[in-house]
Amino acid sequence: MLEVMQMGVEDLFQEHQQTWSDLFISGVEMRKITDLHTPSSETVNMTLYYVLSSMPAPLLDPRISGEDREKMEASLNYADHCFSGHATMHAENLWPAKLTSVTQILQLSDLWKLTLQKRGCKGLVAAGVHGLMQGMVLSFGGLQFTENHLQFQADPDVLHNSYSLRGIHYNKDLINLAVLLDAEGKPFLHVSVKFQDKPVRLYACEAGCMNEPVELTSEARGHTFPVMVTQPITPLLYISTDLIHLQDLRHTLHLKAILAHEEHMAKQYPGLPFLFWFSVASLITLFHLFLFKLIYNEYCGPGAKPLFRSKVTVPDTSL
Repeated sequence: MLEVMQMGVEDLFQEHQQTWSDLFISGVEMRKITDLHTPSSETVNMTLYYVLSSMPAPLLDPRISGEDREKMEASLNYADHCFSGHATMHAENLWPAKLTSVTQILQLSDLWKLTLQKRGCKGLVAAGVHGLMQGMVLSFGGLQFTENHLQFQADPDVLHNSYSLRGIHYNKDLINLAVLLDAEGKPFLHVSVKFQDKPVRLYACEAGCMNEPVELTSEARGHTFPVMVTQPITPLLYISTDLIHLQDLRHTLHLKAILAHEEHMAKQYPGLPFLFWFSVASLITLFHLFLFKLIYNEYCGPGAKPLFRSKVTVPDTSL
């Protein structure tokens, strides 16, 4: 604290600004939202800012030991088993639209730490503000590190929103992953890498890994992958430095089928339910029966009018 008090105002401001800029190399951007339960970019960034503001930053502490720093950086660069479970994108209590008090912010921060710790991210939480940022970004999209790869295990039924996850640490490199929609509204994945040190080969393949894995690039165009849905459900994308591992995956997943996203959605939601169509058919049938009864009573029932009026005149016999 004494060192901070001795710093000039301008130096302190620049250091503060640079620290936040470095943190937000990672983050979430919402591009297109089509439902009411998905948080906006403003809500996501507000939540990130408030939660991170209430966390310590041990990696910025000059007094931290070399051993502790190395351990935290290792967790940050490869967060093994984080984040397990379903994505938090639609968890409204984790991405509240409004925060009005310090108490709410502290409660939200505690909830985030508890959620991440229970989902395999204890190492990231221990790394302070830098680790929490990674954990929150991983959780938003349903990304998880395993022993050999990073997998994107979002629910294929909720890919109607367009968003991007940036600055995901994979060793010392940063991965950007986006869920985008084509002109017909069909989702696809876009992946690119920002190498921080000497380039390391990173490979990726879509669900099932039936196609040969491709090497990821740092070029802006990146790589695109179709959204394929397997039966049973498996992750939509795998990323790894181990090419052989990805090639072997196809033989270990034991899938029954691999469908394009639109085929999967058509099977999930084949149209209006049977009860609806049965009700419509019943109403139409009842209407026609009622109409037939009216016509029958009019022309064939008791007191029915003759269909044709007789042209024969009866002579007047009263004269």
